[in-house]
Amino acid sequence: RAAAAGAPPGRELSRLRLIQHKTEAYWFYRFLSIVYDKVVNPGHWTEDMREDALEPAGLEAGMKVCDVGGGTGFSTIGIVKQGVAPGDITLMDQSDHQLAKAAQKPELQGVTIVQGDAEALPFSFDQFDAYVSCGSIEYWPDPQRGICEAYRVIKEGSTACLVGPVHPTYPLSRLMADLWMLFPTEEEYVEWFTAAGFENVQLKRIGPKWYRGERGHGLIMGCSVTGVKPRPGGSPLNLGPKQEDSSAKPSNPFIFLLRLVLGTLGGFYYFLVPIYMWLKDKILPRQG
Repeated sequence: RAAAAGAPPGRELSRLRLIQHKTEAYWFYRFLSIVYDKVVNPGHWTEDMREDALEPAGLEAGMKVCDVGGGTGFSTIGIVKQGVAPGDITLMDQSDHQLAKAAQKPELQGVTIVQGDAEALPFSFDQFDAYVSCGSIEYWPDPQRGICEAYRVIKEGSTACLVGPVHPTYPLSRLMADLWMLFPTEEEYVEWFTAAGFENVQLKRIGPKWYRGERGHGLIMGCSVTGVKPRPGGSPLNLGPKQEDSSAKPSNPFIFLLRLVLGTLGGFYYFLVPIYMWLKDKILPRQG
């Protein structure tokens, strides 16, 4: 596939990042799920960020909502806090380990939990009043396909809300991001939503407060993108057959292990970045 419009040179999306394949992502989360809520969220995806990111989705009581790639249910709890009853929410993820964590949370009792693929959603056309996906697109081999699926499963006039990373500009951070997973540019998000058929596409920047608006290192949760479905049915964009299926079994164990280890190194760098930014916020005086 050619590079997306607005993408920096060399960012052809066919060059999959090492944990962007579904098998590597499955096993990456097999271990990360153990500490996800205590290690990842505090540095990258706080409760105030979640509230800020979900605000454009216009969620309210009585809506039927799907939370795609919802993992341990942190974003799902945010949907409940917006007024949506747990019984009206369907939480889907490819990781059974992540979903097992979500199922244990008292706030999510009554939520329908489904294991599935974001690029081939196990839902009907025009089924939901809203689509939410937070922190999942970075593991989609074909992000355009996942966004077309978001279009397909919501009703006419409904909103899809996708929260995800933003690509860094600093060289070392850019190297580590591209080693790890997909960090889209803001332009790519808007292009994908528009190509899928969404109208009134909007992008809202988010980030931890202690970053003070700094975006050069990239952000694992850096923007909330919304679009409105103008008519019923599937996306007008025909992408053909899906290229990669979810799998827990690597075809080549050696290559799989090498990709997993190298990709995890990039992920570890992004464990350190918010600590660095927090220390910088505490040490350096604020301007103005």
